[in-house]
Amino acid sequence: MKMIMRWFGEGNDAIPLKHLNQIPGVEGVVWALHDVPAGEVWPENKIVEVKEQAESQGLHIEVVESVNVHEDIKLGRSTRDYYIDNYITTIERLAEAGVKVICYNFMPVFDWTRTNLYEELEDGSTALFFENKKIQNMDPNELVRTISKNSKFTMPGWEPERLEQLSSLFEQYKEVTKEDLWGNLQYFLERVIPVAKANDIKMGIHPDDPPWSVFGLPRIITNKEDLQRFIRLVDDPYNGITLCSGSLGANPENNVPDIIKQFADRIHFAHIRNVRTYDNGDFIETSHRTEDGSVDIYKVVEAYHESGFNSYVRPDHGRHIWGETCRPGYGLYDRGLGIMYLWGIWDSLQRNTKGE
Repeated sequence: MKMIMRWFGEGNDAIPLKHLNQIPGVEGVVWALHDVPAGEVWPENKIVEVKEQAESQGLHIEVVESVNVHEDIKLGRSTRDYYIDNYITTIERLAEAGVKVICYNFMPVFDWTRTNLYEELEDGSTALFFENKKIQNMDPNELVRTISKNSKFTMPGWEPERLEQLSSLFEQYKEVTKEDLWGNLQYFLERVIPVAKANDIKMGIHPDDPPWSVFGLPRIITNKEDLQRFIRLVDDPYNGITLCSGSLGANPENNVPDIIKQFADRIHFAHIRNVRTYDNGDFIETSHRTEDGSVDIYKVVEAYHESGFNSYVRPDHGRHIWGETCRPGYGLYDRGLGIMYLWGIWDSLQRNTKGE
């Protein structure tokens, strides 16, 4: 596996690039131009700037997360071709910079949903938390205010200029069914995948987070059956998956290791994190260690190993530990510990395979 680490860019991240380079086995950064609104073409000079920053520390920029899909594409509006054309131009520019994988999602309005950014765990660390009952009784605008108030960092997927249109977006989605969303996704893929293939960039859709409907919005990438349908929309190796063990693992009915084995040849990017789930639908993110959560991370890594996985992996969200002030879910310390846990599993599997 090729270990990489998410980085939000100079001036938008408390973690210096040189610190990422000090974690054993980290080869590159997962990045994006977070100041470019969804639907706009990414400027060449900004792409080159990130490339130069990363390469100055011996890191590559081969994985982008995310080139966000404009809501008009998801809604199937008459303006979608304009935004798809922009998306295609961005793909071509990223290819010129050496990008190999683009992670994206097709979640309406919210890229991810949590009710508390700093919920305290038993050991005094804090982590992202989802309280099911609170979401069921909460106005979406209240959630936006809560997230904005409690974060000192800009939050990808929660861009202020987009969320200012929240009421209008919810009105537009009232008429959008799951089947409509599937159709709009297929339209997008039929335009984009041939271009990605021509530019040798693999596209990896991220599962819905959490993997069920939130605020009545349609969600369509939630389980093994959805992923199978997705693959068939445009059956091409360049149309693939960003397999997130935490997103899918929030639903105990999802057998993540089994899903990995079934779709291994179409997983272009792996997010590995753990969550502890509760019977009432709540979940909290934990350390990567299997014993701390409900996802068997050992079995997850084993599934990748047995499948001969040789693509990109990042430790996904971690806890906030040792008094670190950091972006919610993206502390350096716990993700660094997570990387070493993942390498420990991988290295032991490698030795067992070789009979050492």
